[in-house]
Amino acid sequence: MSDYLLIISHFPDRATAEKAAHLLIEEQLAACVNILAECTSIYQWQGNTETNQEVPLLIKTTRQKYAELETFLQKCHPHHLPEIIALPIVAGLPAYLNWLAESCDTATPASPPNTEE
Repeated sequence: MSDYLLIISHFPDRATAEKAAHLLIEEQLAACVNILAECTSIYQWQGNTETNQEVPLLIKTTRQKYAELETFLQKCHPHHLPEIIALPIVAGLPAYLNWLAESCDTATPASPPNTEE
């Protein structure tokens, strides 16, 4: 089982997505959050086909932080049923994955991944 996760979530607008991203980083629930360009989502909701513009987030975190991150997203997300999908990161640059783990560890201050020592 992977210690690292990529979480996918969508928000209804850029301002809400940016606020959530900043809070995820400040609370050390994630090492990095990518806010992608707005996209069109088409889905079934309560018997209807819906079409909406949404802003996707790619959230890099650790398995240890997942439960807390999920609870946070449920509380801060404006939708009743937010998309929260966790994918395992099965491989990656070891130095980056170490930085990811350190960034989510509240006991250890992390250095940026591109810092030379």
